[in-house]
Amino acid sequence: MTVPEQKHIEVLSGTRFTVHYRIAGSKHDAEAKSEALRYEQTVEFPAELTPAGDIADHIVGRIEGFEARDDGAYDVTVSYADEVAGAELPQFLNVLFGNSSMTPGVRVERIDPSSAILAKFRGPRFGADGLRQTLGVAYRPLLMTALKPMGLSNENLAKIAYDCALGGIDIIKDDHGLGNQPITDFDERVRFCTDAVGRANRETGYRSVYAPNITGPARDLERRARFAREQGAGAVLYMPGLAGFDGMRALADDEDFGLPIISHPAFYGSFVTFPDNGFSHYALYGQLQRLAGADSSIYPNFGGRFSFSREECVSIVRGCNEEFGGMQPIFPTPGGGMNMKSIPDMRSVYGKDVIYLVGGGLHRHSDNLVENARHFRRLVTEGENA
Repeated sequence: MTVPEQKHIEVLSGTRFTVHYRIAGSKHDAEAKSEALRYEQTVEFPAELTPAGDIADHIVGRIEGFEARDDGAYDVTVSYADEVAGAELPQFLNVLFGNSSMTPGVRVERIDPSSAILAKFRGPRFGADGLRQTLGVAYRPLLMTALKPMGLSNENLAKIAYDCALGGIDIIKDDHGLGNQPITDFDERVRFCTDAVGRANRETGYRSVYAPNITGPARDLERRARFAREQGAGAVLYMPGLAGFDGMRALADDEDFGLPIISHPAFYGSFVTFPDNGFSHYALYGQLQRLAGADSSIYPNFGGRFSFSREECVSIVRGCNEEFGGMQPIFPTPGGGMNMKSIPDMRSVYGKDVIYLVGGGLHRHSDNLVENARHFRRLVTEGENA
């Protein structure tokens, strides 16, 4: 035996968290993948060579459930010792789906962290209720739009931000393609747009906020976040698929930062586009966003230019709102090619606890952007048809 003998691990508490996987294939294939998964996600060592004692009995994942699904796949529940994940989000994500994310036919359906694991993560700082308080909106759905198209000067982006805020849109965010580029310097854009939204608020009495896209190189994230706050931004846009889920968690936990975080789905769409692999919509756009501290989770709405179904979007709403170890619910934020004619149908699905995101479609109603924003607001507050 090449591995030193070690029967006992002093730090083991006995508490475990569970991950629910969907595994495709025949029963024989699913059983083989399940057995491989519990080793791959922990010791990554041949089963027959794994040391007896606590490593084999507690460190290696345990198969807690194996049931056939109606779609021909299998629901497999695996539990892991809390100590395998430790107190760090990257390692927690690594345990639930690290190497096995490369195995065809395996998908994460739902995460059930232990209370001890959940206690290590603050989750959303504001959540849905806190975001409502920040914006002074007690009941109705919130409204969001994106500054676009790319290529406009910062002065012109600020003019759009001013018009949208004047028309009563609650959150005016950077489009996800606006970073720190020769065509749009980040610092200048933040100064211009926060000033524009502030001027509009003084005229209307609204509490609209500008949310700059702070996503960028790791060395610049903290500086951009703090600059945005210092300049008066009311929230930030962050893309965890590009800059990391733990970067978002760090911002949410930072007492000196303290702004709402809008999570954008760029780069990890392929995680949900095939039913046999990746993550369920519920887990990726709901549970993981809350665990990592987002207050709003943007995703493609049904009927838009992407392929999400109505049922998948409803599952995201559940992931954003269902009990999750006491973590606050967050706002589902459907977008992706939406226009104002979509609002009545969306209202029937989402109700009031949602942020409606209309970007380019906001410019279609008329050639007066302020009036378009007002029309968008009326659709939501009064239920008028487009």
